[in-house]
Amino acid sequence: MKVLALNGSPRKGWNTQILLKHALEGAASQGADTELIHLYDLNFKGCISCFACKLKGGKSYGKCAYQDELTPVLEKVEEADAIILGSPVYLGAATGEMRSFLERFVFPFLVYDQNYSSLFPKKIPTGFIYTMNVDEKRLKDMGYEHNFRNTEMALARTFGSSESLLVMDTYQFSDYSKYVVTSFNPVEKAKRREEVFPIDCSKAFDMGVRFAGGKSDGIN
Repeated sequence: MKVLALNGSPRKGWNTQILLKHALEGAASQGADTELIHLYDLNFKGCISCFACKLKGGKSYGKCAYQDELTPVLEKVEEADAIILGSPVYLGAATGEMRSFLERFVFPFLVYDQNYSSLFPKKIPTGFIYTMNVDEKRLKDMGYEHNFRNTEMALARTFGSSESLLVMDTYQFSDYSKYVVTSFNPVEKAKRREEVFPIDCSKAFDMGVRFAGGKSDGIN
């Protein structure tokens, strides 16, 4: 069992990476081989709409033909038995780096037939860990869940199943006094970091445990 995690955050050592590491620790506790890849370490583009992955009889049918530093990562994806993505939320969605990855990750496997079937060779669990500054009420008021749901459905249709872990009201700075962020209460932020974030880390760990067993609590 190989569990692969992709970090779509530019900030190493912060919320998203911490949660992904807990997820991989959960998978490793069940004997899985794990790997964490930082997308911001790579120089790559999103889909360039060449449609080589859809060309009848083409040598890149079902595969992304564009060659850059993401190419070896996409090869690892095909060998994985479970995939966990992680990203902070920028303007209501995953980071641009993660969005570019998703275009290259999902689209080559999508068939434009009547059923929008998948060329991915097996059924695997996929998960998405989102970290965000907004609280639960603001998340609902701004409609973030719609974006998350669309991605979850695309991953489930392509790879077999998908679930999302939403980690809200995260602690962003070690010293809030250095930044213009007066809409936030640093004391409350620190309290949530101490009391709630460990629970979120446990949920990420549990996701890794389930995925190492080939299971998902999300949509199929």
